[in-house]
Amino acid sequence: MGHTHALTGAIAWLGVAPALAALPLLTESSRFVETGVMVNALSPAEFVAGALVCAGAAMLPDLDHPSATIAQTFGPVTWALSKAVNWLAGGHRHATHSLLFAVGAGFGAHYLATSQPIGRDVLVVLLIGLALRAIGIGIPGKKFASAMVNIAMTAGLFAVFRSDGVGYAWLGLAVAVGCLVHVVGDCCTEKGCPVLWPMKQRWLLPWKIGIKTGRAFEQKFLAPVLSVVVLGLLYWRLAPI
Repeated sequence: MGHTHALTGAIAWLGVAPALAALPLLTESSRFVETGVMVNALSPAEFVAGALVCAGAAMLPDLDHPSATIAQTFGPVTWALSKAVNWLAGGHRHATHSLLFAVGAGFGAHYLATSQPIGRDVLVVLLIGLALRAIGIGIPGKKFASAMVNIAMTAGLFAVFRSDGVGYAWLGLAVAVGCLVHVVGDCCTEKGCPVLWPMKQRWLLPWKIGIKTGRAFEQKFLAPVLSVVVLGLLYWRLAPI
């Protein structure tokens, strides 16, 4: 389900971002440490922004499902986008649930981040909104009101990140990681994914977990555990900064 995908996306970013911060191409500014040595590092704001973006990107493959809650994130805007993605992908769990899509989405996001600032900002706003919706931000049973709440919170977070000087050189990687995490997650379910699309064969992880989406295991055990892991990683990564 959406919250599981979003949480695993956030966990993936929180786990790999510190190591990636050492790569010059993934940070837009170098910062002085106390010794006066210039090093590349993600700021706390970039770290949190990346977690949200990666969580939102972990929802992108399911934009091929117009009936999914995620398609209602920004009302008719995301619904229309979902309809288009569904048609282009050939239905649910086809093209968007593949390694090719994850890589393509990552390169597309990197292009926007490096040469199209308006497109980059639109993508970042969309991904933040998807992340918030997936983790349950909204009003149950009120689609329009939920969309308005989501828009307000997304705009607020984006404004905060902008005021803190967040750079987005890491955007492409965060999007690719999020999409890949989604595919891996769906390979844990009984239906699997066409990982090597356009080949039609569906892949399940070797141990064939066969999790049934939306059942008690996911909602009552997996989601709470993942939530605790996200909070723990945030504290661990940000506390020393």
